[in-house]
Amino acid sequence: MPTRAEAKGLGAISSDGNLSTAHTQTSRKGFCSVRHGLALLVHLCNFSINSQRMSLSIAMPAMVNSTAQLRPLNASAERPPADSQDSWNGTLQQSEAVAPVYDWSPEIQGIILSSYNYASFLVPIPTGYIAGIFGAKYLVGVNLLLSSVLALLIPLAADAGVLSITVLQIVQGIAQVTVLTSQFSLWVKWAPPLEKSQLINIAVSGQLMGSFITLLIGGFLCQTKGWPSIFYIFGGIGCACSFLWFLLVYDDPIHHRFISAGEKEYVVCSLAQQDCSPGWSLPIKAMIKSLPLWGILVFHFTEFWIFNIMIAYLPTYLNSVLQANFRDSGILSALLLGAACIGTILGGLLVDFLHSRKIFRLVTIRKLSTAIGVLVPSVVFVSLHWVRCSFSASMGLLALSSVTIIFCQTGALVNILDIAPRYTCFLQGLSGVFAYSSGAISSTVAGFLISQDSEFGWRNVFLTAVSINMSGLVFYLIFGQAKVQDWATEQMFTQL
Repeated sequence: MPTRAEAKGLGAISSDGNLSTAHTQTSRKGFCSVRHGLALLVHLCNFSINSQRMSLSIAMPAMVNSTAQLRPLNASAERPPADSQDSWNGTLQQSEAVAPVYDWSPEIQGIILSSYNYASFLVPIPTGYIAGIFGAKYLVGVNLLLSSVLALLIPLAADAGVLSITVLQIVQGIAQVTVLTSQFSLWVKWAPPLEKSQLINIAVSGQLMGSFITLLIGGFLCQTKGWPSIFYIFGGIGCACSFLWFLLVYDDPIHHRFISAGEKEYVVCSLAQQDCSPGWSLPIKAMIKSLPLWGILVFHFTEFWIFNIMIAYLPTYLNSVLQANFRDSGILSALLLGAACIGTILGGLLVDFLHSRKIFRLVTIRKLSTAIGVLVPSVVFVSLHWVRCSFSASMGLLALSSVTIIFCQTGALVNILDIAPRYTCFLQGLSGVFAYSSGAISSTVAGFLISQDSEFGWRNVFLTAVSINMSGLVFYLIFGQAKVQDWATEQMFTQL
């Protein structure tokens, strides 16, 4: 992070209006600025990571034979009408002709699909710490390239055996979590306070866009081109994105070769008053005692409980409860994620507008966004059990939930940048541990509840998720803050 001395070296902006002039000049560029270009590159990076992450789940039914095929809970296999049976058989024969099929039992499939998470929870904290010290350019670029190359090798690993593809998935999971965690160090140095939410949300929306595109076309690719094609396409896209990343991304505006002098001056001076310089030491005791930090961490656990259930079980819910066939459930799930992606970008723009116009204080904006992102989806999930007989009503409620749950991204989920910009990457990694742990537990609990009670299982899943999510909201509303904490300031740092 450029220090105050470096900011002065660029030409310190006085209080006589020059800062407003610089802000006006750079604002005219809008989305053509370098910092918005960086947000788009991170968006593409996240798109590549999430599309690769979902590819195996989409391809798995095509990779196994009919006796070993892994089916969603409470779902029955869809068969086409009689008049299209010949076409269906022809498609299956074509698929089998262009891609190998493996005799993997459901247990083996479960091991392979879950192998991504075997070591992921060990990665976020050390990754965040290293990125905070050395920057994100090479950490993200190398691991994006590694994940993409491994995606290209999945068909070969599958031929080699279960052990090979499992090990490959573990390594790929480590690389992908490294990318998703370390990228946040960029915004400590690139995101002006009044544009923080929109830049981060543009970047994060790439994860939703990756899920959207993969769900939309993944099944079609597996049926028509063979299941290896999905890995070749998204692996190739990831390789291309990594090359663009190495060429165009810089850790800070000071060393960027193509940024204009006006934009560089604006970004550096807007962040000059923040204590963002990384250090090797961490105020662990102060962090443990910080209730605002605990508010964010607890909310990460409770929010990702319900979010992971949506991602993991939405196609199953559409198929088993709303009686949508497998193809339609994939398309409908993709459309809901597409709506969430749009909502993410618009939510970031709205929050920055409210902040820049000083309509609300930043802490009020964070808590209001978080409340909207929890309360509206909670009402939706509680209502789903009673409107399940109406397909249109259920889809309308799910669409509303998909758009509003993303408001949390402009609230508590981005709050670490407000309270501790110096330690953003390390704390983002710590919050990732809470999020990944929540995802593992919530998926297990949801599967158990659904298998125990076929009639009220889904209702119990939703009520449990809503209860947990509401508890996290209350904790955050009580203890959440948006000002830099004393333990994250330069003065406190020099005393440690």
